[in-house]
Amino acid sequence: MSHESRDSLFIEEKRRLDHRKGRLMRRSRMINSIRNFFLDHDYLEVETPQLIPAPAPETHIDAIKAEGFFLHTSPELCMKRLLAAGFPRIFQITKCFRNNERGEFHLPEFTMLEWYHSGIEYRQLMEECRELILNVSEQLGSPNKIRYRGRDCGLKSDWEKISVSRAFEKYSHLSMKDSLDKGLFDVMMATEIEIHLGTSTPTFLYDYPASHAALSRLKPGNRALAERFELYAFGLELANGFSELTDAGEQRRRFEKERISRQILGNDIYPMPEKFLQILDHMPQASGIALGLDRLAMLYTDSTKIDDVVAFTPEEL
Repeated sequence: MSHESRDSLFIEEKRRLDHRKGRLMRRSRMINSIRNFFLDHDYLEVETPQLIPAPAPETHIDAIKAEGFFLHTSPELCMKRLLAAGFPRIFQITKCFRNNERGEFHLPEFTMLEWYHSGIEYRQLMEECRELILNVSEQLGSPNKIRYRGRDCGLKSDWEKISVSRAFEKYSHLSMKDSLDKGLFDVMMATEIEIHLGTSTPTFLYDYPASHAALSRLKPGNRALAERFELYAFGLELANGFSELTDAGEQRRRFEKERISRQILGNDIYPMPEKFLQILDHMPQASGIALGLDRLAMLYTDSTKIDDVVAFTPEEL
């Protein structure tokens, strides 16, 4: 490559990174405020391996192979092993990896905040999630609202909470049951429901069908539903949380079902995460949540695509 070509490439890269500099600085402040929130609430920051022998076998999440191991799609399995060993409040900010994920809101390598709190259930976790977002917003100088793409999402009023069943009744031409029976649940969520969530305040969408909650506890008295929720703002999914399943036998049966679904779709079949299953009966009742920090940074920097809040995308390496 000629000297002129190298200079041209450097100029282009500097221009691109200069364009992102303000967003990257605000992202850094956001992550620091998140870390301080958890440390102030008696959480232990942990690090778990990114290279693991077996990911959780979920139907629509594909792991990246790495010389006989896999890059983790989430730190969930190892963090639950820490819960079982007596670590009651833990959080982690880590890179996660998912194969074939790329788009306006997706990267194959992304940054996840994940935390677990023993002794609470999913509704209490919703409140903890709300406290986190309020704290971060205040630290970033926007305590009352998030402004994104010319719209405001208020933070101080009561946040919307709506069940999945009610959201289908309100926004979809199919009921939740009919969408499940027709195999259209995910399609209806993406095309008819999500766009209405988190428009004036953040929205907690809760009580998912049991078939769409592979690792969460089922609701007492209604085992057709799971104690799972997702957090939305401006129609964008930010977080996925639930009361944790602690029955190893039930978890194994669910994993086997997911592996069969993967096989039917022609996807890779992952080994069973045996060490995780062996400790699950010893895990205390707890709730946990994963929150996508790249997407959250998009909102706090008013960025239209995820590329603008990371230093390098895969295509720029």
